[in-house]
Amino acid sequence: MPTVIDTTPRILYSCYSNVSRDGEQFIPQHVFGFIVSGSTTVGMDSKMYTFNAGDFRFLRKNQLSKFVKLPPAGGEFKTVSITMDEGTLRSVSEELNLKADIPYTGENALLLKPNNLFRNYIDSLAPYMDEGQEISKTLTALKVKEAIMILLETNPELKNVLFDFSQPGKIDLEAFMNKNYKFNVDIARFAYLTGRSLATFKRDFAKTFHTSPNRWLQLKRLHDAYYLLKEKGWKTSDVYMEVGFKDFSHFSYAFKKTYGVAPSTVA
Repeated sequence: MPTVIDTTPRILYSCYSNVSRDGEQFIPQHVFGFIVSGSTTVGMDSKMYTFNAGDFRFLRKNQLSKFVKLPPAGGEFKTVSITMDEGTLRSVSEELNLKADIPYTGENALLLKPNNLFRNYIDSLAPYMDEGQEISKTLTALKVKEAIMILLETNPELKNVLFDFSQPGKIDLEAFMNKNYKFNVDIARFAYLTGRSLATFKRDFAKTFHTSPNRWLQLKRLHDAYYLLKEKGWKTSDVYMEVGFKDFSHFSYAFKKTYGVAPSTVA
């Protein structure tokens, strides 16, 4: 069984002031978004994408990403994001009799050329965002469908992305894990993204790395942490999240158990 992902359509309004924010996330659904103010850099599959105020963007589903969000000087970072659930996409696909013709091989994050349809659509959401009122499920469903229709009208080639309902295919496990081990997601998510059931993932992992996924991930992250502390002079408080640990106390305990010293004493 693939890992369960949220399939709820959403319209999200983000607003941060004064300080930059960084982190990581799994993108389970396609996202159409607009940068109201500030800028953001998104890292996906070893590529970096930068979006600035006034930019419209499209993010492909099933991606692990790292991000940095920067507010303008003295202002706020603001974005509007519309997530497109599979149910709505399937409905539009059937209604318009449109299907993916060929596998999509383009970028995972796209800077979309601005146009009046995009601008008018975002303007139609402004009253709800400005007043901070919650958008009803019925209206959300309608606006998500509208976003899909506008994307198809302005970028018809995106049908090969939007209407591809296949599960991630089985890929090279070793290459994927060595590229993405710093992402703090559960094992079921790694299994899903490599096109495997959890049981098959664990079995293939043992054949490839000769250990369990949890053990390999911990040692790989601890090795990186030791390097950053010893060779790069990083602060302990900055290292643990960088290498993929969620909790500092767990990182500190695992580090001491592996290296015999607390991370704060490495110099």
